[in-house]
Amino acid sequence: MTLQMIGLLIVTGLGAGFAGGLFGIGGGVIIVPALYAVFVAQGVPEAAAIKIAIATSMATIIVTSIRSTMRHHRHENVEWAVLRAWAPAMAFGAVLGTVIARYMDGILLTGIFGAGLILLAGQRFLSAGRSGTPRGQMPRGAVQAGIAAAIGSVSSLLGIGGGVLGVLTLTQMGRTVHRAVGTAAGFGLVIAVPGTLGYLWPFGNGAAELAWQVGLVSLPAFLAVASGTFFGAPLGATTASKLSPALLTRIFATYAAFTGVMMLLDAIRA
Repeated sequence: MTLQMIGLLIVTGLGAGFAGGLFGIGGGVIIVPALYAVFVAQGVPEAAAIKIAIATSMATIIVTSIRSTMRHHRHENVEWAVLRAWAPAMAFGAVLGTVIARYMDGILLTGIFGAGLILLAGQRFLSAGRSGTPRGQMPRGAVQAGIAAAIGSVSSLLGIGGGVLGVLTLTQMGRTVHRAVGTAAGFGLVIAVPGTLGYLWPFGNGAAELAWQVGLVSLPAFLAVASGTFFGAPLGATTASKLSPALLTRIFATYAAFTGVMMLLDAIRA
């Protein structure tokens, strides 16, 4: 990995960390495309590059989520009771997602990720500037477990932190945007820890494509991105507590839509 690539990943980490703190996401929608491009430039086949990118992104979300959640907690925007109640099923779903990812075709995974980004962009455009309204109650029992497991598995499968689905779900259940963002930031840690352990496991992985690769995680790429997210996440969380995120949401949605279209086209061409 060249110095230029390392610099690119550090800057990517700063941007992803800021976005993660601001929107309660893990930053995977920014990190995965950047890692994918770097790995392909290093000669890694596209089908393997997307899997390594997703796994490495999942590892960086641990750092992003810890930094972001602690800063949101300082502003009293984390509902710890919700986080504790949803954590077990969400962690189970995260592990399940890593198992599915190992055996899913890489090109198909690229297409799914691209399509997911496009859907995310549409949701962000529609929700920009809205506040949560009491339209529903928090589920319990099997329904709660099912929703939490689904968020965990899908997020782990795509290398994102659970904030995307978490914020949407919590606002639909009556939480304000700020409290949904703060709580969803914690979802990232619940998903990222078991998800990363699953991706580090060497079984069913085949030969490593990169130097210093453990399981499906590239350690140099993780260190470069995480060093950026470490500083970017608390800045984003502080901004979220003070400013309306409407304009930044639309900017983020534009980026997500463009990236999603490009990756979806790559999958179709492949």
